Amino acid sequence: MTKQAVVVPVPPEAAVPAPQLFPYPPPRAAGVRRKQCLQMSGAGAPGRVGGWVESMRASSPTHARAAAALADDDGRRAAWMVQHPSALGKFEQVVAASKGKQIVVFLDYDGTLSPIVDDPDAAYMSDTMRRAVRSVAKHFPTAIVSGRCRDKDELNLGQVFEFVKLAELYYAGSHGMDIKGPAKAYRHTKAAKAKGVLFQPASQFLPMIEQVHESLVEKTKDIPGAKVENNKFCVSVHFRRVDEKSWSALADMVKSVLKDYPKLKLTQGRMVFEVRPTIKWDKGKALEFLLESLGFADCADVLPFYIGDDRTDEDAFKVLRKRGNGVGILVSKHPKDTSASYSLQEPAEVMEFLLRLVEWERLSKARPKW
Repeated sequence: MTKQAVVVPVPPEAAVPAPQLFPYPPPRAAGVRRKQCLQMSGAGAPGRVGGWVESMRASSPTHARAAAALADDDGRRAAWMVQHPSALGKFEQVVAASKGKQIVVFLDYDGTLSPIVDDPDAAYMSDTMRRAVRSVAKHFPTAIVSGRCRDKDELNLGQVFEFVKLAELYYAGSHGMDIKGPAKAYRHTKAAKAKGVLFQPASQFLPMIEQVHESLVEKTKDIPGAKVENNKFCVSVHFRRVDEKSWSALADMVKSVLKDYPKLKLTQGRMVFEVRPTIKWDKGKALEFLLESLGFADCADVLPFYIGDDRTDEDAFKVLRKRGNGVGILVSKHPKDTSASYSLQEPAEVMEFLLRLVEWERLSKARPKW
């Protein structure tokens, strides 16, 4: 059976190439591939910090330049929505692709299940959202894939499990570098190893990550609003509360610390720097690992759904595109370059989509089979 990608065809008149609307990465040197992760060079590279500052501005939805770029352009948004229609508006089309297949649901946390807030420690999901996710997990294998650390220990705050508080889910923290399944295996799975699955491909980097975390805390302590978060297998430097006048100094500080750690790389998300190991592992790899652990590797009878809002979720969207079998849904109010097939505007729409998915599954089971 030939696998079919769940992608909406774009009429020729609508397929107008749009400019890159969220130019997060700083300008690349000639010859650097588009897909290559941004990585810090030595501390003495003039102009490099300036490039990162421009990138920081671009990642700020409230910045004047970003706001101007995001000003409503009906024609541009209409063209983008043709390519990435609402998953709610096209709900029947989305679920039609799941006929005879097992749906597996993957969810980002920040900006997907909870709103983006200034203080990452206050990014709480609502009780109604939690009930929606719990309902989804009753019908489909469900995983949270987040940049946050997975679980609580004596060093960390802001763990994704502490926010979600649902033991029946699979959790992939630290951008997929810390994976654990529920203690109890569920009927949805094909593989016995899905029970309590634990995978940490970057364990050898833990001492290095801890050293960098301590150095960054010390380096940035005099910059008001800067928050350094130890996410176990990665370090996040949040600048959402930092005055723009201090952005250049902050970028320079992060750069000066990383020059001594060539095995770590720096990427950027929404108002945050992410320090990660250089291993080839990301949310897309985590998605593939979990599908394999659930017994669905290279299966035609599975349909993964991945819902996320960040640049790091693009790795998962690309995996679904490559598989030719899956539904990628970007959460965004504004047009963005993305490999997702569909879109939702905000966490409230994510919750509505999840509830509709549960109701659709219930009705499907209730229908008589002739």
